[in-house]
Amino acid sequence: MILGLSAIAIGCAIFIVDPYEFIFKMKVVFSPGGEMFDIWRKPNIDLYLKVYLFNVTNHNEYLSGEESKLKFQETGPYVYRELLEHSNVHFNDNGTMSAYLQHPLQYVPQMSNGTEDDMLILPNIALLSITNVMRNSIYLTRLGLNLLIINTDSQPLVKMTAKEFMFGYESTIVTLGNKMMPSWIKFDKLGLIDRMYDFENDYINVYTGENDIRQTGLIEKFNGNVNLPQWTGKCANVKGASDGSKFASYIKPNDTILFFRKSLCRSAIMERNGETTMNGMHVYKYKFMENILDNGAYIAENKCFCRYGYCLKPGLIDVTDCYYGFPIALSYPHFYKADPTILDAVEGLNPNPDLHESFLYVQPKSGIPLKFAFRFQINMALQNIGHMSRVEKFENFVLPLLWFEIGMSELPISMLVRFWFYLNFLPVLQSILIYLSMLAGFVLIGICVRKTIICQSPESTLTRQWFNSEIKSKKIQILNNRRMSYKIDEMDNSLIESKNEKVPETALDLPSSKEDIV
Repeated sequence: MILGLSAIAIGCAIFIVDPYEFIFKMKVVFSPGGEMFDIWRKPNIDLYLKVYLFNVTNHNEYLSGEESKLKFQETGPYVYRELLEHSNVHFNDNGTMSAYLQHPLQYVPQMSNGTEDDMLILPNIALLSITNVMRNSIYLTRLGLNLLIINTDSQPLVKMTAKEFMFGYESTIVTLGNKMMPSWIKFDKLGLIDRMYDFENDYINVYTGENDIRQTGLIEKFNGNVNLPQWTGKCANVKGASDGSKFASYIKPNDTILFFRKSLCRSAIMERNGETTMNGMHVYKYKFMENILDNGAYIAENKCFCRYGYCLKPGLIDVTDCYYGFPIALSYPHFYKADPTILDAVEGLNPNPDLHESFLYVQPKSGIPLKFAFRFQINMALQNIGHMSRVEKFENFVLPLLWFEIGMSELPISMLVRFWFYLNFLPVLQSILIYLSMLAGFVLIGICVRKTIICQSPESTLTRQWFNSEIKSKKIQILNNRRMSYKIDEMDNSLIESKNEKVPETALDLPSSKEDIV
């Protein structure tokens, strides 16, 4: 009985205390030397940046006016491994920690289609940007710029290598800008990926989960602010967003999640659109909320993405203030889900949801991403620049530059095994221990109760009485036999004694010798 009650008590204690949850929370919360913290700080994952460039195939015909639309040919991908790291981590007293962002890139030629030395015809970002920025300047300023453009023979479409376009090409305009306006143009070469991955001095404050485990790994502040300086209202918020390395823990089916990346110049809402099993683990699938790149045409609260009251067409977000004042606009690749007039203005782009839509698979309990691909396109949204030299053909034109994918196809085997052990094996093991303890306890108690009932049943009592009666009768019989034997022994002894007494008397009457007889 005691063993049974002890087993049940152990099962109840495991159920109530839930040691698995205690261990799991201890693992998830960020702390110095903690397992999840070490993974977040420097994740040993295969994270890749894939870049696709838009090579112009009819630049002469378009600039001469022979053809009315620019024709593009997608080239790439040019693949780079992103060595994500959160460095100089400092734990704060309010349940957060601070860390600097590092995203160095490492070229992976074996995964690339083409080489960094591919010669392409690509937009001259420096020329198009400076003309767009100075379009409303006073006449003398515009005149001086036009003379500079003509004297340097700057062209809107130029021949350069893929690497130069991504990581920096020399431009007289950029060089002069760097010398004359160093507070604005802080670089002497202009490369789109180079500027997109400029994380110098950027830092984030992240929740450790100490106060709320659901917030572990989520951003509290970016560069010391909960809001981005480029926007106002809800458009500026980054609090509670994830940079993709760790999402919220204990995600519920109807929860939305927030994704932030500096290159996007904003945080973006993702909503669940399915669930499945991946690598033996239950995961939720997420995609960006419909019309997330709207400027108020469909979602009124997105009006705050209009810059100085000027709203781009649906499907484009103005991120000028995140790219040094250059007229950069963000869209989905190949203008997927953008205003149809934008796509109709060019040739060679073919939106495809399978290739151009972003997705995320995340394990809801831990917030660990198992697979994702964030896909966006960088464009130039040029305005009324028709009065500027060499760029008249690009007035009020959305010019595609490149699109990129930041993706991870799977976690390393070592991580998958570890997470499977924590998320699948341990909770099942705990449940088995609870059930076995309870079952063993009830079985032992059942056996004890059964024995008690059997011992107290009427049949058992009669049997025991008969058995006791038989024993008693046997004892009496044995006792009687012993008594009878004792009496017989006494009788035998008395007969022997009486015989011994008569023999001497007879002997006295007989002659003792021959002489007596005579």
